[in-house]
Amino acid sequence: MTNADPHAPRTVVPIEPALLIADAFDQARVTEIRHSVTSCAHAIGLTGQRLGDFVLAINELITNAVRHGGGRGWLRLWHESDLLVCEVADHGHGISPQRLGDRSRPTADTAGGWGLWLARELTDAMEVVTSTAGTTVRVTTSLAQHDHTPR
Repeated sequence: MTNADPHAPRTVVPIEPALLIADAFDQARVTEIRHSVTSCAHAIGLTGQRLGDFVLAINELITNAVRHGGGRGWLRLWHESDLLVCEVADHGHGISPQRLGDRSRPTADTAGGWGLWLARELTDAMEVVTSTAGTTVRVTTSLAQHDHTPR
């Protein structure tokens, strides 16, 4: 005898969130990955300026991975409830604590340093995990329809 009622409805809980993209990239695939992110984000409801902002943020992160993270990286894009989440990882030497802690806007004549700043400004949340073994940046944006005001 068991406690389970064979006629009770079953509840299925997904083991992992709705994965849209999980793909490796290098310089040759940056444009392709950006287009894939755009298509997937639009298909699940991100539109207008928020779509453009999110894609630009992701483009900056994948470009950073190629330039500073060993020439290639890994991107995962998924949604969970009303959030769109993207994670970009690389195998570079990490980001210095000084650089990571600098949240000021780069000056107009600065040749670099815009990637993380833009990603932070153009999304609702950003987390960075970095070490000498590489960096993973996770950005999140809400799928709810509201105006995005950069922080």
